[in-house]
Amino acid sequence: MGDSDGSIPGSTDSRTQSDDSDDRSESVRVVVVDGETETELTVDRGRVLRDVLLEAGVSPYSRLTERANCGGRGLCATCGVRLVDAVEPDHWHDELAERFGYPRLSCQVVVDQELRVELVEKLVWGSRRSN
Repeated sequence: MGDSDGSIPGSTDSRTQSDDSDDRSESVRVVVVDGETETELTVDRGRVLRDVLLEAGVSPYSRLTERANCGGRGLCATCGVRLVDAVEPDHWHDELAERFGYPRLSCQVVVDQELRVELVEKLVWGSRRSN
């Protein structure tokens, strides 16, 4: 028998509370819109959107804030993106963004559902593209 507990992977009738992590490892689709370009990513549930974007080479930052940012702690508001899909805000900044319609912080969004994300220009922090 070894390490196996005899259950069929992915079956729902023999699940225990400790098996909840299996749901978190499911992959979901994230579509990133950058101007006219769309990039489709396959993302493990539970990942932070900012990290996913950076790993995929589609940075939410401007050229200036690429290096001058808070490192994903939700303090500088430079990693803002528009979420086309409804995602409940968990962070004070994102609650205000939801209320007033400005970009959400990608460092505070946990990917737990399929998303469509639009990268936005940062007027205060400079353009995302070189001129």
